[in-house]
Amino acid sequence: MATLQGGLLGPDPGALSPAQQEQLRNFKIQTRIANEKYLRTHKEVELLLSGFFREMFLKRPGNIQEFAAGSPEAREPWCYQDAVPSCLGPVCCCKGF
Repeated sequence: MATLQGGLLGPDPGALSPAQQEQLRNFKIQTRIANEKYLRTHKEVELLLSGFFREMFLKRPGNIQEFAAGSPEAREPWCYQDAVPSCLGPVCCCKGF
């Protein structure tokens, strides 16, 4: 098993039996189907994500994790209230930073 950048271990194809590999494959398929159903029934997720990406690309923060968390250490914390259409109603009050 090779060590990847950051100390993570790479895949080990011999670690699972063929039956376990098939079970894992089926689990991954079912998880993707469930995730897709969830996203299709919750359109606001798409709005939040597209708003976040828009703000991220406009502001290009040095630390994306702090930016996403709205950390006071981030130069201009992200506020999804600015990025989400008002039709969703009040969704955030993070102007206190």
